Amino acid sequence: MKDPAQASTASHVFDTELTPSRVVEYLDRYIVGQEKAKRAVAVALRNRVRRKKLSAEIAKEISPKNILMVGPTGVGKTEIARRLASLVQAPFIKVEATKFTEVGYVGRDVESMIRDLVESSVAMVRKHMLAGVQEAARERAEQRLADAMLPKSDRKFSVPDLMKVFGTSPENDDNGEKPRAEEVQKKESTRSKLLAMLKEGRLEDREIDIEISESSVVGIPILGASGMDSMGINLSEILGGMLPKKSKKRRMKVSEARRILLTEEAEKLIDTEALSQEALEKAQEDGIIFLDEIDKIVAKSSGSSPDVSREGVQRDLLPIVEGSVVQTRYGPVKTDHVLFIAAGAFTGVKPSDLIPELQGRFPIRVELQPLSWENLQQILTEPENSLLKQYTALIGTEGATLHFSDEATREIAVLANTMNTEMEDIGARRLHTMLEQLLEEISFSVCDESRPSIEIDADFVHNKLNSLVENRDIRRYLL
Repeated sequence: MKDPAQASTASHVFDTELTPSRVVEYLDRYIVGQEKAKRAVAVALRNRVRRKKLSAEIAKEISPKNILMVGPTGVGKTEIARRLASLVQAPFIKVEATKFTEVGYVGRDVESMIRDLVESSVAMVRKHMLAGVQEAARERAEQRLADAMLPKSDRKFSVPDLMKVFGTSPENDDNGEKPRAEEVQKKESTRSKLLAMLKEGRLEDREIDIEISESSVVGIPILGASGMDSMGINLSEILGGMLPKKSKKRRMKVSEARRILLTEEAEKLIDTEALSQEALEKAQEDGIIFLDEIDKIVAKSSGSSPDVSREGVQRDLLPIVEGSVVQTRYGPVKTDHVLFIAAGAFTGVKPSDLIPELQGRFPIRVELQPLSWENLQQILTEPENSLLKQYTALIGTEGATLHFSDEATREIAVLANTMNTEMEDIGARRLHTMLEQLLEEISFSVCDESRPSIEIDADFVHNKLNSLVENRDIRRYLL
């Protein structure tokens, strides 16, 4: 089996490789600490694989164990979701709970997240299908390019043809057919040479006129944010099937025309019915929804909230999370086996403030720990494409090389932790502000100065950032 540590996208990781230990190993490359959250997510993913190996009778009874991640901002909740999206070969969306309103109010209803999941699934399946028809689409695109450069000869209706209908033929018919056959053979030979040159890429810079399909449906405003959306109806598709398709002639290079025609021909080769069915099945069985900021729809225990019924949004979430049927423009979708991962900082409220029914839908609760200065130093240096590597690469484009000493990274982490402790704790996001303040002068002047190597030590960090940390008036205007 391949090692997920060597994979950067979902295409490198298959079901046989999604063991919990390997998933955690993959997440360790990008996220520091939070072992409990990583393990919970890894087990949930593995259970999806295990369920597929069971008989249909028992598999339908096994529902996913939804996860609730609780922790302060900036400790890795959203990052875990982002990395999961690049790891699993499954429809995945991240939604903000604050976008939804209770049914009856203007705004998005909770069922729209399932429709978004289906759209994600359709895009994934379409990409897979397109990859499978590229060779055939390329052949058809090259035929269209050849038609544009050397149109096929259309035989015109003539008097001899009319006479043949009545069973007579002029005496010189044979003499007329011979030159015509030679002309057709010559054109076919020229066309074959043209196709060979197209395959070899020798005509990419030549300009040609081609016919390109364009939609005949104009934009039509729809009143009501949730009217047509809640019904899962796409007005453009309905009108698009009724109105004739238009084509537009454009002049462009062969290289650009090849790309456009390849896309058109590939779309024609896809079975839309099979696409819809496979996408619906994939969304139902493998879909994952990351529901962020769930604490923002929790009403505080004391007093009433002026916001549109937060508790109503929770009640609307119940049937979706528990399992129901949602209508989409591709067909009905059952949510019984969709995995939900919810996350929130729960500052000022507690998970127990969720309505009891919704609490029961998230049986696995994981608490993410605040970051220490040691964790912040690790975040600076250890993850793949860490912050220091990013800034070093940016400055490197100007011909200069940044070098951070261990003492410098420790000083940055300690100062960031101090600000998190004395001000609002925003976790690792504090490091972005610290590094911007630290490297502001270097980023500004590096273009004008010839400095092949720039050393960042603890004294440099202390001189640049210490006044920021100690000056409370300045800190109020900075993260």
